[in-house]
Amino acid sequence: MLTLTASPELVPTKRRAHVKLFTAQGSDFPSFLPKEVENIKDPFARKLATRIERLPVSVGFADRSIMSSCVKPLMQSERSPVILLHGFDSSCLEWRYTFPLLEEAGLETWAVDVLGWGFSDLERLPSCDVASKRDHLYQLWKSYIRRPIILIGPSLGAAVAIDFAINHPEAVEKLVLIDASVYAEDTGNLAKLPRAIAYAGVYLLKSTPLRLYVNLIAFNSLPLNTSIDWMNVGRLHCLYPWWEDATVNFMNSGGYNVSAQIKKVKQKTLIIWGEDDQIISNKLAVRLHCELPDAVIRQIPDCGHLPHVEKPNSVAKLILDFVGEDSNKEAQSVSQQGEQEHRRGQRDSL
Repeated sequence: MLTLTASPELVPTKRRAHVKLFTAQGSDFPSFLPKEVENIKDPFARKLATRIERLPVSVGFADRSIMSSCVKPLMQSERSPVILLHGFDSSCLEWRYTFPLLEEAGLETWAVDVLGWGFSDLERLPSCDVASKRDHLYQLWKSYIRRPIILIGPSLGAAVAIDFAINHPEAVEKLVLIDASVYAEDTGNLAKLPRAIAYAGVYLLKSTPLRLYVNLIAFNSLPLNTSIDWMNVGRLHCLYPWWEDATVNFMNSGGYNVSAQIKKVKQKTLIIWGEDDQIISNKLAVRLHCELPDAVIRQIPDCGHLPHVEKPNSVAKLILDFVGEDSNKEAQSVSQQGEQEHRRGQRDSL
């Protein structure tokens, strides 16, 4: 039975020694991470941060490979790899609680930073519009994975996932969309703002008060000390000197607008939604379920906008069941076929 408690303060006593071990070993961070990573207390964030690496990804819109940040799997599996995206202006550390559960269950799991966010090297800033983000993900998949994947996108990451699945259906076997932000019509009026005002808005985006407020509405009853630490995890990538340029570039480009494409999704899809999401109404979960040609929906009670952070055990179980259902059906079919053959053999011997 896989279990994990999201908040370090709530880790059962019998596991605290294990958490202290994580913390003691957590100083071995990659040199390219901002030095402020040392201030993070969350043992699961610290542990996952030690595994972040940069892989060279060649793209057509840049004159050199982009050193792209991700967490690679520890092993390969016969089942399709699972690729974890993240939401708007976030990073792979968003998956600090659910990633180890999926990996422990035997899934070949990647946590990938979307171009323009996360911990990739963007010192020579490439374009960070939708087409560039899509091509970057495709080239990473083509270079290092090369098999159909289970693509998982939370919040705006769901729009990234839908856009990618429609444009590269050969790369995606199934989709998992978590509290999906797919009905916003791109970045709206933000794309029309003068650059000076856009930069002022982006500067506000990484401010401590705004990030704390987002935590307040994104999660249910989060203690203040946990909220502060989670805020530090969530804004760590904002400390790179190129972060503001990359975010303004994305906003000025218009952003994602996939609502008209949803009905074109051919992959079987699992929709996961927190019932208490204060950011995106769960009424849109029902709409999404109706518009997707082949989808199932599962809601998680007492959960806000980011179930994979707030309720990792529930999310991991839903993903594992969804990933394994075809194998289970195949095994059940083989078992039934064997039973039928056994019965025929018995009748023939009479």
